[in-house]
Amino acid sequence: QVQLVESGGGLVQAGGSLRLSCAASGSIFRINFMGWYRQAPGKQRELVALVSSTSSTNYADSVKGRFTISRDNAKNTVYLQMNSLKPEDTAVYYCYVQNYYLGTNNYWGQGTQVTVSS
Repeated sequence: QVQLVESGGGLVQAGGSLRLSCAASGSIFRINFMGWYRQAPGKQRELVALVSSTSSTNYADSVKGRFTISRDNAKNTVYLQMNSLKPEDTAVYYCYVQNYYLGTNNYWGQGTQVTVSS
């Protein structure tokens, strides 16, 4: 099992910034992808950003140029720097990790609330 601990959510005014962190621990052998998804009330969970083990990144169109994903492999931690936040970024943000240990397994964090006021 892999445990994910998220931090960094909160309330911020439009145009502000937040930084999310997610640390993975437990039965880690090789982490392939790390990333963030979000789910707003009444909407489906959607991809925000992913970073591969080779640091290749993928972003949702809605956050390109505003959000930056990074990872620290030594600490098994992924970060999401969110700048120029908009009210439509309000959602619960979930950390995602794909770990290879006796097979490929997907893990989710408990979620952290991000609220952007107008």
